[in-house]
Amino acid sequence: MSVASPVYLDHNATTAPAPEAVEAMLQALRQDWANPSSMHAPGQAARQRLGAARAALARVIGCQPAELVFTSGATESNHAAVLGALSRGRALGRTRLLLSAVEHPGLLGLAERLRAQGTPVDLLPVDARGVVDVDAAARLIGPDVALLSVMAANNETGVCMPLQALSVLARAHGVPFHVDATQALGKCTLRFDASGADLWSVSAHKLHGPKGVGALVIRKGLDWPPLIGGQQERHRRGGTENAPGIAGFAAAATRVAATLEADLPRIQGLRDRLAQGLRQRVPALVVFGEGAPRLPNTLGLRFGTLDAERALHALEREGIVASSGAACAAGGTEPSAVLLAMGCTPHEARAGIRFSLGRDTTDTDIARTLAAVERAIVPLLAELAAAA
Repeated sequence: MSVASPVYLDHNATTAPAPEAVEAMLQALRQDWANPSSMHAPGQAARQRLGAARAALARVIGCQPAELVFTSGATESNHAAVLGALSRGRALGRTRLLLSAVEHPGLLGLAERLRAQGTPVDLLPVDARGVVDVDAAARLIGPDVALLSVMAANNETGVCMPLQALSVLARAHGVPFHVDATQALGKCTLRFDASGADLWSVSAHKLHGPKGVGALVIRKGLDWPPLIGGQQERHRRGGTENAPGIAGFAAAATRVAATLEADLPRIQGLRDRLAQGLRQRVPALVVFGEGAPRLPNTLGLRFGTLDAERALHALEREGIVASSGAACAAGGTEPSAVLLAMGCTPHEARAGIRFSLGRDTTDTDIARTLAAVERAIVPLLAELAAAA
């Protein structure tokens, strides 16, 4: 008797590499493995492949190829944006950072470190839905701000941020506007050229590309200091380019973009069917971000106040793989900072779970998930109620 494969509902954490991405990487490794900076024929062949990948990815992102700076991933891109802003801002008297309170832990961790070193940092509050407060941003922004940085969509709740309003605000004050688009690329139709951003961070492994490669988009005409010195990437990011990873990134992005408009309504339908089925089975269900624009694939919730770690272990025993917002930052032992910022109590924030669907998620996967909740979660909630 065969055992069914687990239902993978953690696509906001990472995604399986697309066959197209794997093949593009293999070709780069086997055929054009020379250094793209070398002037001999093999090096120029590698450079051509790198240029073709850059152009393909730029078409998907909605930027010019020359605006793309390849990095090791979104974390490096975010650091390059923040540290570059502070370096650039010193001469202009701009030394303060303005970030949302629900940014990725990697970015908030950098902000805390900089604050400890004397950099002023203000965190923009969010409302109960998790949407950044634009009025608060208007009050806090000023001539001393080096950078306004906000994620396009939250990784835990899927809530999409008011980028246009924030970009207008930033432009009016001459403040560079950075968007962490890690979760948006490949999960919605947002593009760099329509976001109002000056800088954009993206990562390949969130849309079926390889890990260890990403990009920072720097708007044309914006002079930005490099995080790593060197001649590569037009002197904006030193180090020999990860040509196979970049080829895989471009191939994955191209594949996702080819069917995105058809995939998104289908994925949202599955997400909504999952939410409806969970409501029928769990009256104490709370969905985060309801009433706000959200990514079509993301369902952040809590089963009453059932601890997320306990719930996730129970689901995994039933073959369902999901995650909690707290796990990435603290092994599941701390309440989610995102949910705390949204006004949840620590007890409620420890109960936060995220189901994130992908293009390969099926009707059967949703049916299996609902059946697993019936078998594993409903009895645990009954135990909690009896013990109360």
